[in-house]
Amino acid sequence: MASRLIQKQSAASFAARPLYFRNTGYFQTFGAGAKLTARRQIANTSQRAYTSFASSKESTTGGGVSWRSRRWQRIAAAAAVSLGIGAYTVYNFDTAYLVATSMRRSSIAAKATFKVAWDYYRNFPDLPDEGDENTSPEERQRILKARSAVHLRAAEVVKQALMKNGGIYIKLGQHLSAMQYVLPAEWCLTMQALQDKNTASSVEEVDLVIQKDLGQSISELFSEFDPEPIGVASLAQVHRAVLRSDGQEVAVKVQHPMVRTYSDIDIATVSVMLEFVHSVFPQFQFMWLGTEMRESLPRELDFRTDKSNAEQVEWNFSTHANIPLTVPRMLQATERVLVMEFVRGQRCDDLDYLRKHEISPASVSREIGRVFAEMIFVDGFLHCDPHPGNLFVRPRDPAETTHGYNFDLVLLDHGLYRRLPSRFRYEYAEMWRALMRGDKERIVYWSRKLSGTDLYNLFSTILTGQTWETIESKSLTAATGPAQLDFSSMRAKQPDLLRQITEVLASVPPVLRLVLKTNDLLRMIDQKLFADQPPSVQQHAQMLSWLRTSHYCLVAIRDARASDISHSQSRRGVVQTSTRITRLLANWFSFWLHDSALSIYSAMLYLSMASTRLAFLWARIFGF
Repeated sequence: MASRLIQKQSAASFAARPLYFRNTGYFQTFGAGAKLTARRQIANTSQRAYTSFASSKESTTGGGVSWRSRRWQRIAAAAAVSLGIGAYTVYNFDTAYLVATSMRRSSIAAKATFKVAWDYYRNFPDLPDEGDENTSPEERQRILKARSAVHLRAAEVVKQALMKNGGIYIKLGQHLSAMQYVLPAEWCLTMQALQDKNTASSVEEVDLVIQKDLGQSISELFSEFDPEPIGVASLAQVHRAVLRSDGQEVAVKVQHPMVRTYSDIDIATVSVMLEFVHSVFPQFQFMWLGTEMRESLPRELDFRTDKSNAEQVEWNFSTHANIPLTVPRMLQATERVLVMEFVRGQRCDDLDYLRKHEISPASVSREIGRVFAEMIFVDGFLHCDPHPGNLFVRPRDPAETTHGYNFDLVLLDHGLYRRLPSRFRYEYAEMWRALMRGDKERIVYWSRKLSGTDLYNLFSTILTGQTWETIESKSLTAATGPAQLDFSSMRAKQPDLLRQITEVLASVPPVLRLVLKTNDLLRMIDQKLFADQPPSVQQHAQMLSWLRTSHYCLVAIRDARASDISHSQSRRGVVQTSTRITRLLANWFSFWLHDSALSIYSAMLYLSMASTRLAFLWARIFGF
């Protein structure tokens, strides 16, 4: 009887309940008051069922009850409890769904972590030292192939898990793809596929987010709205649209509805998994990844931060008319929706697009370098995610621009920025200046100041992407040395290299890790822009990059010293003022002298690079 009563009331309540709709990852019902009433009804029904069962049991204990009666009483009790739990779950579907989905996502991450850890533990062979006489070259190659196979298997397992979970996990994979100095090449290449493996939200889900945040539907706000997104990232996607109010073409950035819902549990899961791997492999010290995600993601998930950052960087470059940088104008922003000016263009590393519009890849590389050098050394306000999807090139008519180029650099996705303190910029500039000079004593000093470790040679290698031998021989700005460093070959020669690298990264300040990440992404863009050029042109481009960095280092050092001189003496007498002016003039003259030498050397390299490219083109045309 109790079972039928529960079924009847549950069915009636469920039929009266309107359909839930999906919004920000939670499922909302018909109102808090009605929902509370339904819960009380379920609780009362369950209580009556239990009371009925208990009384029936008491009435039959004295006279002896057959095993069949006891069996049916147990079934009735179990059915009452099950129906009560089921009905409670129906009326709390949002919480139940969230818990179940979070558990599923965590289990996917845990399974991948355990599988990778077990594979490394069982199948990853130790690599003997380079000079080990007991290991033949053939045996060494066999070991290297076995290690590479484990790397590939592990990277693929992790990639599939990241793709299943999506959202923040895709963001993590994209971050791993840029860590070429830490991870094996097999990992980086596998993770690079995640740059274009983001799953789009449906237009219905997008419409619900827009209604919730802007108070109007897509049809009410826009006269046109392309249902297919023009770009899909790990946290959001972008649609082209036309405003109904004034007919302006805009880009609408909309956050994926479930990202914010799972952000906390995903970050916690990643942190736990990193701790587990560290407990199994003590040399694995990447716990800072979880800390960095915990600090950065809340900012990236609030699109109002995008708007303020974009406006700040636009203001910073407003006085640099000779730099072809464009930042789309931000029109409206909420936590999950951003409406901005629509700017046409293509990824900066699309060589076919650049050739079609007769845009020089060397010029694109040079101006990207200038933009980020200004951010790091002068403004101290750094865009920390400059992958090619966030840097577009827009063709322009040089006659219509103030910078004289036939293109604009369009900077997108302004969620991840860091402010660099003036003292940090000064120390970072001094470190780079010591590296350019190959001054070991100064390198050791400034490396310890910046990184907090004594591994100055490894820190210098990570910072420049060059071998310590190249740095020590003062060859960074010379026409010798490799255009880029092969960390895979270094790890093969130095089995302890990974431990040392993780020690350096665990010691450096968080802001410096983001600067290193930015440098790596910019180097990857340069490699793609010069991929079809001869090695000599690539080498000249690398040297010009060092010289450009040297110029901005001098600017940062000049400004920091000028600030120190201006605030060094509190007294304002004639003698003190004259001394201060003399020191300021000496500081400016020193800067001018060194910068003029750099400019002359850069001009000579430009001429040499132009002649080399001309010879290369001549050879290709005539088949030499």
